[in-house]
Amino acid sequence: MKNDLDNLQLKTIITEKEIQKRIKEIATALTDKFQKKSLVAVCVLKGSFIFFSDLIRQIDCDMTCEFIGLSSYQNHHQSSGEVKMTLDLNTAIEGKHVLLVEDIIDTGLTMNYLQEILQPRKPKSITTVTLLHKPDAKKVDCKIDQVGFKIPNDFVVGYGLDYQNYYRHLPYIARVENLN
Repeated sequence: MKNDLDNLQLKTIITEKEIQKRIKEIATALTDKFQKKSLVAVCVLKGSFIFFSDLIRQIDCDMTCEFIGLSSYQNHHQSSGEVKMTLDLNTAIEGKHVLLVEDIIDTGLTMNYLQEILQPRKPKSITTVTLLHKPDAKKVDCKIDQVGFKIPNDFVVGYGLDYQNYYRHLPYIARVENLN
């Protein structure tokens, strides 16, 4: 990687241990909520795939998994403000309990868009969970039922979150210290 990625300085802000502890807490609350109910867990690609896989393994209920692809960054470190669908659900969600699993909610645009496109499909309920929330970056209101961690409006990578498709593999969340 002989490029600007070589010069990025990362500072860990949430450790792997802290992430795993919080996931267990969220999963316990979701297990209580969906006990004896069938659930469709929806992973918002690409960033939430690691969080999604760790979370669903901790939730104890009948569940199917779906994937939806959305993008609002287009290889930049700030949201473009425009949400683009890159992959739609493969199955109907009408009459089903839906769990939307997102990696990060900053502006609220992506989650708001998701809720707007899924409501007309008539799910029985939509519950939203995000690993990270940046309240200071909010541009639009959106419903968030479970938040892993509130963080400042910094650019972060790791645990599925990326910069130019790199750093998703890190088992922790790090702030990029020197990104212009």
